[in-house]
Amino acid sequence: MISTTEELRLYLEADRRALKKQYKNPRWFDDDIWRFEIYLRKTEYYTNVSQQKDAGHYFFNYLYKYLFLKMGIKLGFSIPRNVFGPGLSIAHYGTIVVNAHARIGSHCRIHEGVTIGSDKGTQDAPRIGDRVFIGSGAKILGGIRIADDIAIGANSVVTKSFTTPNVTIAGVPAKVISEKGSRAYMGSEKFSADDAD
Repeated sequence: MISTTEELRLYLEADRRALKKQYKNPRWFDDDIWRFEIYLRKTEYYTNVSQQKDAGHYFFNYLYKYLFLKMGIKLGFSIPRNVFGPGLSIAHYGTIVVNAHARIGSHCRIHEGVTIGSDKGTQDAPRIGDRVFIGSGAKILGGIRIADDIAIGANSVVTKSFTTPNVTIAGVPAKVISEKGSRAYMGSEKFSADDAD
């Protein structure tokens, strides 16, 4: 959870690197997903920092909430604040729905058509580890746990916990199909201990 300007800077930089952006600022007509992630992080910061209640705080809090909601509607993202750790990589435009009670670790890569939700109207939502790859159309539902370094295949339905790290799961219902983890699907990007902070 972002609560200081230093944490905000670290999250923004981790997201930029996860999106493989070689430049420092989004381009006007080319980087809507990156811009959405920036608005997400700044909205998280201004929401979480409660001790600074001056006029500037209120202005930026409402400004970034507005920009965040507007860009989310444009891209089809229903992603609440304070759910994803640093290094979020959203692969494509398209519907993504995430429950506010879910918790997803650092360096998640998520594709379009994904739902991460609770089960039967409860607040029991998934807890997903670090460096998890979530393929297009996957549905991850209920109060389950997903270990670090897991790849979730396209169109999978995951309704039970997978606590063994570094495997690939897929199918309806999902089961382990490979001993390859998420790194096989995330390219040659290297992860370090600093990235996961």
